[in-house]
Amino acid sequence: MESMEDFKDEIDRSFRQISEGDIVTGTVIGVDESEVLLDIKYFTQGVIKAEDFSDDPKFSIRTDVKVGDEVSATVVKTDDGNGNILLSKKEATKVLAWDKLKAMMDSNQNVTVTVIEAVKGGVVAFLEGIRGFIPASKLSLNYVEEADLDDFVNKKLEVRVITADETNKKLVMSAKEILKEKADEERAAKVSNVQVGLVTEGTVESLQDYGAFINLGNGLSGLVHISQISNQRIAHPSAVLKVGDKVKVKVTAIKDGKLSLSMKALQDVAATEITEEKIEFESEGEATTSLADLLKKAGF
Repeated sequence: MESMEDFKDEIDRSFRQISEGDIVTGTVIGVDESEVLLDIKYFTQGVIKAEDFSDDPKFSIRTDVKVGDEVSATVVKTDDGNGNILLSKKEATKVLAWDKLKAMMDSNQNVTVTVIEAVKGGVVAFLEGIRGFIPASKLSLNYVEEADLDDFVNKKLEVRVITADETNKKLVMSAKEILKEKADEERAAKVSNVQVGLVTEGTVESLQDYGAFINLGNGLSGLVHISQISNQRIAHPSAVLKVGDKVKVKVTAIKDGKLSLSMKALQDVAATEITEEKIEFESEGEATTSLADLLKKAGF
């Protein structure tokens, strides 16, 4: 039960001085098409007109505001003509949002936003009521063409704040870092199922001065150093390989999630019959029986 002290505190709060420009926090007690009513623990209610709630063009007072929500807003007038305190959440957002955005940036917090439009060089999304920009280069792990930006409109993206400049009103977000971390985790899980000595087949995906990158399928690839391509000394991998070639390789080392491969090692044991296997994974990322038994089948 509430004590007399509790009632005294409520009465004291209800008669506190509220001035224009103050930021008050209240609980939503009513919502209609034109306004939101707040209980601000004062002798009268706070009112936020629909047009003073958010700058987000996707904002809907009916679907985005619910009774019981806690809202902070700036006092615009101490009397709206009906005895209520006229408030603006948009004005409070301008003051409070940047502190939140800076905290998100400092903590590398992941947040979900909805893209509302495509603009030159990227897309736009609102976060904490502030209009933010996501550059095309930060939307995906792959290059995004200007013509493809419209494909992101209305999509939800998990992003991080990378710039929160209140002075210049500049909010920039990125999805790329999160996508890269997830891709690295998936690759690490797949690599963890591969063992040194594994013999398999892959496709040459690129040639460099120092060796050839081999696509092993299932999102895995590895490097065959130029010294491990052939028993004969070659000046460049293109002397014996071309992109698209199917080759047999042996995993010779795994370090920092990278696979070192060798074709030469198989030439050295050419007299020994080698059972060729594909690298396969279950949908959860676990190795199949064929992978688990691979070394036994290969005689290693």
